[in-house]
Formats: sequence, C-alpha cells, structure tokens
Amino acid sequence: MTIDRLLPTQEAEDLLALTREIADKELAPRVDKHEREELYPEGLFRTLGEAGLLGLPYPEEYDGGGQPYEVYLQVIEELAARWAAVAVATSVHTMSAYALMTYGTEEQRQRWAPGILGGGMVGGYSLSEPQAGSDAAALTCKAVREAAGYRITGSKAWITHGGKADFYTLFARTSAGSRGISCFLAPGATEGLTFGRPEEKMGLHAIPTTAAHWDGALIEADRLIGSEGQGLQIALSALDSGRLGIAACATGVAQAALDAAVAYANERTAFGRKIIDHQGLGFVLADMAAAVDSARATYLDAARRRDAGRPYSRQASVAKLIATDAAMKVTTDAVQVYGGYGYTRDFPVERYMREAKIMQIFEGTNQIQRLVISRRLSRP
Repeated sequence: MTIDRLLPTQEAEDLLALTREIADKELAPRVDKHEREELYPEGLFRTLGEAGLLGLPYPEEYDGGGQPYEVYLQVIEELAARWAAVAVATSVHTMSAYALMTYGTEEQRQRWAPGILGGGMVGGYSLSEPQAGSDAAALTCKAVREAAGYRITGSKAWITHGGKADFYTLFARTSAGSRGISCFLAPGATEGLTFGRPEEKMGLHAIPTTAAHWDGALIEADRLIGSEGQGLQIALSALDSGRLGIAACATGVAQAALDAAVAYANERTAFGRKIIDHQGLGFVLADMAAAVDSARATYLDAARRRDAGRPYSRQASVAKLIATDAAMKVTTDAVQVYGGYGYTRDFPVERYMREAKIMQIFEGTNQIQRLVISRRLSRP
C-alpha cells in the first residue's frame, strides 16, 4: 500500500513518488532472484545514485540532495519495503559519508564529496573487529604514521559492501586508550587490503558482508578525517544517524510484512469467511498495524529533532530499539497469518522474518540501545 505520509514540502512529495517508482521498477522485480541466489545487484547503486538517492541528507553544493533527515529516512523506508539489503547498504553508505561531511576539512569535502554523494562511489563503514563489536573502544587495528602517510595493519569485521565499496570509513588505533582511535577515508582499492569470503548470513544475501585484512597497507596522510584521536567521537556520532537509518529499514520491512499479511487475510477463507473477519486474526493484524505506525513515529520524532539541531541520541536509540523489535514481531506474526505457507519460500514473509532479525543486532545491539537510553535517563 502507499503510506499516507505527512511530508514537509511538495519537493519531498515528488521525491517519495520518484522513490516508489524506482523501487517498484528496479528493486521489486529483482529481489527474489538475487536474494535466493545471493547475486550482487550490479549497476543498481549507480541507478540510485543517478536518481540522487545516495546523498539525500547532505548539502546540494557537494552534489547532495539537501533534504532533511525526516525525508531521507522515509526514502530509506520505501526502499526497504521492496528490498531490505539494498536499503541497508544505502543507509550504510550515507553513514559512511558522515565523517567526511561533518568532520572533514573544506578541501577534503571539495575533493571527495561530489563522487560520494553524486552516485559515482559507494561506501562501507569499517569500525567493528572480531573482538570489538559493541565495545568499539577495544579495537586494535593500527595506523602508524610515516613520512608517506599511515601504515594500516589489522583486521576488521562485519563490513557491509565489503570488497565491493569504492571507499571505507575506517577506524584504526593511532595511540593507546579510548582517545587513541582515528578516522580515515580509505580507498577500496589499496595495495595490502584484502577481504575475506562473504559471510553466509541468515538474510540480506544480495549484499556481501565480509572481514577486511590490512597487511601494512599505506594510505595518504590527507585521508585522516578530523584530528588524530578523534575517531571514537566521530564513530559514535555517526552511529546515532546510522541507527535512524536502520530504524527506517526495519519499518519498511515491517510495513511490507503487514501489507502481505493483510492481502492474504483478505483472500484466504476459513469456516465460510475471509480470515481477516475472524476476530482472533483481525486483532493480530491490528496489533501489527499499530506496531508499524509506532515504529515510524519514533524514527520521525528523532529525525525531526536532528533536523532542528536538538539533541537526539536517546531518541535515536529509542527509534532503533522500537522499530527493530516491532519488525521482528510483525514479520513473525505475518508468517503466522500465512500458516504453513508462511514457512515456505513460495511467499516473501519468511524472508522478511529473516531480514528483521539482523536489524536488532547491527548499529549497536538492542541491548546496547537500552544501555544508551538508561544512561541518558540518569543524567541530571
């Protein structure tokens, strides 16, 4: 169904209409085959970039879309309702551009932003390590300063678009302690950088997730973003925005599951009536709808605070927590609505359920979101 959205401008209305058109034409017809066969959608991100969908929340002067976050996130939701893996990768790309656009120098933005925001490049985010997931301060990948630049040695993990991205926002240790982490805009094609075999995941099959191995790779000194030791601050700031992207992805998947369940419940009959007319099932669908509406409301509240320049870190964690838990519940209920058919690959609801699970985990597990929320509550 087409969501009745409250958008701030006519331009935003037109952008959402364009997004739905592209999603229906380019994403929906391809998703089943690509997810089932684990095929990367070659050329698709260039199509999204040419449509202006890869730089939406960044300034137009750098080839961005100049859109508020509340509009950008609703674009992400529409993409996710058709193809979650593509929406997640788009969200990660946007988060990967954040360090450059927020902490980079004007010279750095002029040099790299047009390619990143204009659709010529796709980015990955390289923070996690095998032993440093939720505890980002524990990372050990090293960046040693030399005359020619920084020599990077170590391994990173769980990189969306690993081996496919044109650049990676990389976090590496330049000195000891939590203030010893620095941020780099690293080229995807770098001598000494290799990638592991794509992870065999439960869902999001079309976009690879890999480890990266830096074997003394040299990157130029001017690819340092911000100052040495500022990396953890940059990473955590970027994650606030990234969590909103995942909340929007989760809402899109939940909406798709709800739409499928409602359509099926209107077609299937039992005991002489459509199954939607049986109160027990009608109430399940009502709860699903309420969960989707609530998820959307929480991420939009956080986005509007961000757009207004107000603190939104707690609200971002609330949105990520509420939306991803809702997606898990709604997609599970959608499988239940379909009965035995829902457990087969003949219908998309089993895929939605698998896709929803990871959204409770990445960009900070939902246990970490509860920790963030509780700590914000205890502050005076």
